[in-house]
Amino acid sequence: MSILDFMKIIYLAIITLFLISCKESKNNSEDSTKLEDQYAIAYNVLFDAEKDDYEVFSMNLDGSNKKNISNLPGVEWTYYAQGKNLYFISDKDTAHRNYFLYKTDFAGKEPKKIFDIRLEDSWMGSRKNGAELIVKPHRSVDTAFYIIDTLGEIQAKIDPGLAYFNDPVFSPSGDRIVFRGAEKPFKKDSGYIDELYIMKSDGTDLRKLTNYPAEDTTATWYNYHAGPPRWHPTEDFISYHSMQNGKTSLFGISPEGGESQVLLTSDTLSLGWHDWSDDGKWLVAGVADKKKEQYHIQLTNWNTKESKILTDTSFQYQQAPVIIKLN
Repeated sequence: MSILDFMKIIYLAIITLFLISCKESKNNSEDSTKLEDQYAIAYNVLFDAEKDDYEVFSMNLDGSNKKNISNLPGVEWTYYAQGKNLYFISDKDTAHRNYFLYKTDFAGKEPKKIFDIRLEDSWMGSRKNGAELIVKPHRSVDTAFYIIDTLGEIQAKIDPGLAYFNDPVFSPSGDRIVFRGAEKPFKKDSGYIDELYIMKSDGTDLRKLTNYPAEDTTATWYNYHAGPPRWHPTEDFISYHSMQNGKTSLFGISPEGGESQVLLTSDTLSLGWHDWSDDGKWLVAGVADKKKEQYHIQLTNWNTKESKILTDTSFQYQQAPVIIKLN
């Protein structure tokens, strides 16, 4: 082989490696752009503990562009996003911690009150592509779940018949409702244990889904035995968090019932309130260290199980994230 031929081979190899590198860089850039363009995250921050001021923040899915999108005194807390719509409860037009429901977007533009009835501090869900929401009115108003349309008109009232019920969510098909309930009305009541219950969307066929381990005594009165449920949009299971063996972890259960299974655990972090992207790929959750001194927002790729903390220590309490679809 001549020196000229050898140099040609080296040149071709360099060109090939360069083209492969450019392609990978382009693919990574496209993946990153797609990631940022498709989804964002809203979450709740204890902004000023002395004033009991909670704010709703938003950020890109990679953790960039964090900003306060509520900027109000008092309590604003988001519990649900459907498509581009972000729903939050607020006491801005009434007494402290007297909540009403509002709608805005990722940027917090033009928040609009959409329901004139006082609500409980509760997660919520929707069906029919967001045309109907299920909410929990305050106990002083009624003892039922309300299904409302986007104009705030009540479409149905559903009373599960339990002493306590909260945090309802529809199944992806909209024909079932899963929620957190208990046979005792208050957390401090002796024997109070919250479990997940499921029923048809008309309130019939009520069944208890979860059974907290009788031998586990690590949950105190304020811990969740079964936290607010989220229905995975593409796989047939319901996720929730539970204090078990001294740590809060995420569990999953089939809507048909049966044994609970741990979905996502960490040796060092407790996982709590959480949400899924509508394609089922992304899991966003509030996490805390063992001493519960710092609360963060963590994003997990459900396919690869790779996780990343998105928040910093600017605030101690950063919790209850939801995923917003941007396009």
